[in-house]
Amino acid sequence: MSEESKVESVEFIEDKHVQYVIDQDSHRSFEYWLSEHLRLNGLYWGVTTLITMNKLDVLPENEVIEFVISCWDEKSGGFGAFPNHDGHLLSTHSALQILKIYDNDLKILDTKRSKIISFVKNLQLEDGSFQGDRFGEVDTRFIYNAVSCFALLGELTPDITEPATKYILKCQNFDGGFGLVPGAESHAAQVFTCLAALAVVDSLHIVQEDTRLIDWLSERQVLPSGGFNGRPEKLPDVCYSWWVLSSLAMLGKQHYVDLKKLENFILTCQDFQEGGISDRPDNQTDIYHTCFGITGLSLIDYKKYNFKEIDPIYCMPVEVTMKFKKWKYNDIPV
Repeated sequence: MSEESKVESVEFIEDKHVQYVIDQDSHRSFEYWLSEHLRLNGLYWGVTTLITMNKLDVLPENEVIEFVISCWDEKSGGFGAFPNHDGHLLSTHSALQILKIYDNDLKILDTKRSKIISFVKNLQLEDGSFQGDRFGEVDTRFIYNAVSCFALLGELTPDITEPATKYILKCQNFDGGFGLVPGAESHAAQVFTCLAALAVVDSLHIVQEDTRLIDWLSERQVLPSGGFNGRPEKLPDVCYSWWVLSSLAMLGKQHYVDLKKLENFILTCQDFQEGGISDRPDNQTDIYHTCFGITGLSLIDYKKYNFKEIDPIYCMPVEVTMKFKKWKYNDIPV
């Protein structure tokens, strides 16, 4: 599809998005208290939204770090989603990403570091998969969370990466996509977690030229909207602007889709009165879709918006990830 498609120009309301993120903590609705299990993830989405727009300084750094540290679960060694919650890989990953953005050396973890490493290691099973926590749910998301945590901590080792790679490859389907476990339906978010995990452990070359996978990802663009869906026959959703486009970017194939139409789709999902981005035009906004809409725009053209360049593997600014990772996606010829 051509990037030169003619689409109507839609304004990007940056200032309102910044205020939208700032206001999140003041919206203490009933739903707010029901979502404690997502609170640390939500903070990561907000921090990532702001730093991508070069506006991180609007948040009080000391309060952000204090909250993250307060979520550490000493008993398990991982981070919970909220103070006094059990440790979980999802929230541990978000915690490390936030702290890495603020403190590149993660010195702030101090004596917690070894316990965090043990927490993550102890969640790997014999087949190479990872549980999210001690209760046993297995999902390819957790492999990505785990290897990314190890990369952030500088603790990636072959005894972790080799069985994890073998398990990921078992999750690839006949259509080229990946599911959450072997035999599960292909889904764009799972494709991202599998490809990003392979990239983290320097094994992306195994699927780099898989035309089934590239075609499956390219076919996620739903025309005429220009947005991506997560699997066949589903509606487009802004969050897949990240899950699909980042996957294509890792493979060096982002030019296989119509980036102009995708950009327009994201922009039409903005709330032009209150700020924030929703899954589809005129729906309720949330911090999750705001984050992945804006990081999607960064992948499309970060220079146009005066954004930071985002790393498609880690969903963190390249200026942060270049300090610890070995593999650089933009070394791939397009």
